[in-house]
Amino acid sequence: MIPAIQLADGFVLRPTTPEDAAAVAAAHRRNRDYLQPWEPVRPESFYTEAGQQALLGQQVQDREAGRSLPLALFDADAVIGQVTLSGITHGAFESAAVGYWIDEQHQGRGIMTSTLKAVIEVARTVLGLHRLEAQTLPGNQGSQRVLHKLGFEHIGFAPRYVRIAGRWQDHEMFQLILHD
Repeated sequence: MIPAIQLADGFVLRPTTPEDAAAVAAAHRRNRDYLQPWEPVRPESFYTEAGQQALLGQQVQDREAGRSLPLALFDADAVIGQVTLSGITHGAFESAAVGYWIDEQHQGRGIMTSTLKAVIEVARTVLGLHRLEAQTLPGNQGSQRVLHKLGFEHIGFAPRYVRIAGRWQDHEMFQLILHD
């Protein structure tokens, strides 16, 4: 398991466990309206401790199988964001997709940029990945700025790529090569 990573200003990034369900559910409830335009439609259970406990339990299984790395960003005991490396593929591909969000009250302060910088280092040195990919809605300028700051390059456009906010939406595609 990846150990907790101490970031600037006392923030801690660490793998999630089912014991984090209450804090994760509270973060999603607190940011529900803010995140709604950028996420799939969520069932009501997603915003409950029980719903998050089930989801986090599945994520632990995926992490233990090497398929994903779900992480939460903590400010003391409060979750203020999450980052997930999903679709981890080894062998000839050595790649993963990165998804992330940050609490509305913490956005625009460079916190997610420094958090993703730590995740990129884990992907490179611990997981031995060659490439990370990320996708954003075309209008998500904040996420695109973060990706550009970290060296991700724009590699394409995918029409009707993911069902977000109840409809299939286009996405901008980005990648970061970790090893040549």
